[in-house]
Amino acid sequence: MSHRSRLLRAALPLTVIALALVQPAFAQTAEAPADAQADGNEDIVVTGSYASSLAAATETKRQAAYGVDSINSTDIGKFPTQNVAEALQLVTGVAITRPRGEGLYVSVRGLGPQFQSTMLNGRSVAINDLIENGGAAGRQFRFEMLPAEFVSQIDVVKTPTADMTEGALGGNIDVKTFRPLDVGTRTTLNLRGTWTTMTGKVKPNATALTSYASADGTFGLLAGAQYWAKEVRNDRWYNTGWNIASVFAPTLGAGKYTPTRTRPTIETESRERMSGIISAQWRPSDELETTLDVLGTRLDVAYDEYGLDIYPDDTSVAGHRPVIVPGSVKLDGDTVVAATINDVRFMGTREYSLNRHDLLSVGLKQSWKPEGWDVTANVNWSYAHSFHPSYAEGTVRSRIQFFAPLTYDASGGYKVIPTFTTPVDPTNPANFVLYPFNIAPKNSKDWDWYARLDVGHSMDGLLSKIAAGGEYHWRKRDYWRRDFTVNPGQVPLNAFAPNGYEAIPFDDFLDGVSGNAPRNWIVPITSVFYDKLFTDAVKNAPLAPGDLRASYVVTEKTASAYLRADYALGASITGNVGVRYVHTDQVASGTLTIGTAPTPASFPKTFNNWLPSFNLRAELSPTLVARLAASRVLTRPNVTQSAPQISVSTDAPTGSGGNPELVPFLATQFDGSLEWYFNRKGSLTAALFYKAMDKYITAQNINVEIPGRGTILLSTQVNGGDAKVYGAEAAYNQVFTFLPRPLDGLGIQASYTHTSVQAEYTAGARTIEDQLIGLSKNSFNLVGFYDYGPVSARLSYVWRDKYLSGTGSTTQTPSYVDAFGSLDGNLSFRVTDKTTLSLEAINIAGAKQYSYNDDTLRYGEIHYWGRTILFGVRTEF
Repeated sequence: MSHRSRLLRAALPLTVIALALVQPAFAQTAEAPADAQADGNEDIVVTGSYASSLAAATETKRQAAYGVDSINSTDIGKFPTQNVAEALQLVTGVAITRPRGEGLYVSVRGLGPQFQSTMLNGRSVAINDLIENGGAAGRQFRFEMLPAEFVSQIDVVKTPTADMTEGALGGNIDVKTFRPLDVGTRTTLNLRGTWTTMTGKVKPNATALTSYASADGTFGLLAGAQYWAKEVRNDRWYNTGWNIASVFAPTLGAGKYTPTRTRPTIETESRERMSGIISAQWRPSDELETTLDVLGTRLDVAYDEYGLDIYPDDTSVAGHRPVIVPGSVKLDGDTVVAATINDVRFMGTREYSLNRHDLLSVGLKQSWKPEGWDVTANVNWSYAHSFHPSYAEGTVRSRIQFFAPLTYDASGGYKVIPTFTTPVDPTNPANFVLYPFNIAPKNSKDWDWYARLDVGHSMDGLLSKIAAGGEYHWRKRDYWRRDFTVNPGQVPLNAFAPNGYEAIPFDDFLDGVSGNAPRNWIVPITSVFYDKLFTDAVKNAPLAPGDLRASYVVTEKTASAYLRADYALGASITGNVGVRYVHTDQVASGTLTIGTAPTPASFPKTFNNWLPSFNLRAELSPTLVARLAASRVLTRPNVTQSAPQISVSTDAPTGSGGNPELVPFLATQFDGSLEWYFNRKGSLTAALFYKAMDKYITAQNINVEIPGRGTILLSTQVNGGDAKVYGAEAAYNQVFTFLPRPLDGLGIQASYTHTSVQAEYTAGARTIEDQLIGLSKNSFNLVGFYDYGPVSARLSYVWRDKYLSGTGSTTQTPSYVDAFGSLDGNLSFRVTDKTTLSLEAINIAGAKQYSYNDDTLRYGEIHYWGRTILFGVRTEF
């Protein structure tokens, strides 16, 4: 059955469900429920609605002593979206990345994920790494590890204070989970199904949260559990870049760009997450409170990829050298948009890995608040482990190849599949021979210990409060990788007949995208290749020098202290000023190759930083608030950037490595805003911001000699020049309570952010001007919602401009992700006071994500992951 047929058949019952939910809702809007009835001059927040969530977030922003934007749960176990990252994209100035359609990483005010500091209940948390295909990230928190149903509020702090843990040039993101004395005695059960249109499969999602609070409010206990599953399919036309110094340079002349490795590929995931939460509070008096927070998550992602790699310019296989056919070249400027090339390598690939991510966080907080004092102690331990629990604990790459002529034509631009044709049939196993088989186990462990003590004293007068404190933070990343590679020689694929290969089990690859390229091919069967090629002798082979070079350990010990003074110039002007001192001891250890001998090496590094901050809040009128802020902030390099390690590609003469001599990013930032709160359900705000970054870390590409591999192009990082980021953001939200019933349940939420950069740095021999990786110049979100009686509905559109995704190298072009927008919707109907039915849709318009390489003639990638539909019931008892 085709993808379109599955979509039409599945859409019909969903439409019927939606109509059944909507029709009775309008029949019941003649009279609002009791909690929504009030005098026309009074602002009422309706519990459990999106309007109430928005009102709570607005009040948080209004009362804060610093610049912050928030998003709140509408009720216990009822966050506005199914994913924490996707909820954050509704916050002003926030953008997210969506690999395979799932919100994962968060950017704030144009700065990428590594520039954000993520806290859990005000405490640092360990970080799971990317292990699927060996690319490690370092400090980017994976928001998929936090079930949205456990979250009560998320704050995005944009103007920090001296007492806040350092680490963010973009924003301090504090995720707060539910606690029993806030919730009371309640139990909720949320049952949902998740259906993805590309797979046609429904997977279950069940969340249970129960909370108990004693009648006298002195003790509370909350516990929760969740099982979540999802099937994912992403169709991808993939390209690794355009090369200016390819093997064809002598034929074409200097300065001509040709495509490198290109592949149609289908990526599938079977995702399962099990999570649990415990929170206990003891409050024997108004002065004393003890809080315990425990959160644990296990995420299993079974990744299975079906690809056809095409290497137009590869010379790595002895006896084969691609040659351009004379007279076949079509030029558009300096881009070879079409040509015929002989002796091109085609490779059917199957890549499988079971990727497990475990996260455990245990935090204890003790507060003591005698009259005029505030003393708080916090300790937290968290552990993140990302590894492969099957297939020799690694990513299994099974590959087959043939050589044939290739004719390509990319003159249609980057939004269509280029013409890629060959006279050799990629579905005929007789045309293939085996290619070296590879298994790459990875094991990433991240430990995070955190302890701090804060003491504050309130007083009357100009200084309203003096606070001081200290913090100790110990973090360790232990990353291990090795590569088992088996070269079977020129063995025909038919030697593995009859069960060693299969046609891809899909007949609709990117069927909504035009273009003439292979849409069907054969690939190895992972289990057969594994059993035949991964012998005991291979398993027990000693570590190779390349394995030693790919592993590392980085430890950080950070001691910090701060002094903060809160001031009040009358009742209308308040603020804080302070300074934070941070001392960091870092040791990066790994293995270097000196001559041909692997040699252990450690690189100690010490940093000392003073981080002053200033915030001013002025109530210009009962409804108008102005703010000014200035601060010095830092972000430490990604752990992988500081590690003395080199990872070499198994398919191409390229590699990546760290630089233990890197020092942190530092920035001086200024912020000014004006906020108009015209009622409790409405606000109009605007802000200007400026960040002057120094010691900016930039890419560097150098040719190095690797024993056994020859010369490779190594990508690493150095502290480069300066960069200045500046911009403006505006936000508006309102519930139209002035409209007659039932239209007074209508509301709108909108925000826009513009970010610009002044920068000049090099990537290889290229100069990159006025661009930073991950920075979109423009982004906006627009949400329309309706909350009235038993009906709650929401439709949102989130859009971000194009952004630089890769700086390229000496020989390859930079890459860009094109502008992307997602239309999402939610509809719920309260059947009873305790039970609600819901329907949610993500990527309703079926948007595709595109990228290109420095010029829209140079195709990059096309991604299509389809739509996701969630439907279910939530009840309370």
